[in-house]
Amino acid sequence: MMLNKQKIAKAVNAVSVCVLAFFGLVLLYFGTRVFVCDKYPVSTTSMTPTIIPGDQILVNKLVFGARIYKNLKFLQGDSLETFRIPGFRKIRHNDVVVFNFPFGNDDWQKIEFRINRVFAKRCLGLPGDTLSVVNGFYRNPACRDTLGYYDNEAAFSATPDSLIDPVILRSAPFDEKYGWTTKNFGPLYIPRKGDRIRLDARNHVLYRLAVGYETGKRLEVRDSVLYLGDFPVDEYTFTENYYFMGGDNVANSQDSRYFGFIPEKFIVGVATRIAYSRDKATGKLRWNRLMKAL
Repeated sequence: MMLNKQKIAKAVNAVSVCVLAFFGLVLLYFGTRVFVCDKYPVSTTSMTPTIIPGDQILVNKLVFGARIYKNLKFLQGDSLETFRIPGFRKIRHNDVVVFNFPFGNDDWQKIEFRINRVFAKRCLGLPGDTLSVVNGFYRNPACRDTLGYYDNEAAFSATPDSLIDPVILRSAPFDEKYGWTTKNFGPLYIPRKGDRIRLDARNHVLYRLAVGYETGKRLEVRDSVLYLGDFPVDEYTFTENYYFMGGDNVANSQDSRYFGFIPEKFIVGVATRIAYSRDKATGKLRWNRLMKAL
């Protein structure tokens, strides 16, 4: 009888060890994905030739710091509430950044958090920068190095506007007063936390989505007067940092030229490597892209 009890005790201990090991591995797996590194698939050509369809990119969350949700109320449509663990450094020009798409609805009239839609683009503008696109080429006086890495920028520049689909050519703020296109855009100031910006009936269209995101109120002109909600305004102080993201495939990329600023809270992390890549047509691994640095 005593022997049977010993066998049962040993069996229970073995099971307990296995269960603890299993839960330990699960915690390690999810802890690594949340705090250290995560993997995202790429299905579009917007970042070619740097990233191509079939790549699986690694996002290093230690660089900028992991984003932690304070709650999950955003799943019910509430505003996103997060804090960020301190990272090794800030976002830099030309970093390949993974972020959440800034719109929750197809009408693009309100910045909302969507956890299940993630983009990868290159950071071309940091908070406080003034960015332009001149005849298809990006210009940012704050960036001393070449801005972006493109293989078709010159060809895009040389293509007459008349030969470009108007849907592709027309860009934010989609306002005739500006007439900006994806080839000639800006100059556009990118808001930084604490910036106080003068607003008027013309330039409010550049910032109305960001202001609406921060305040939950509409910024609009009524009877030639600019209102934020029910109160007239002529300036606004931003409470969050914003970024401008662009695709390396400059002629065919849905990026900040169309959807505007990316709030800092929407940034997932910096993509640093391609974990592996698989040809979508053949299913074969592309060995030359295995753990390739970005």
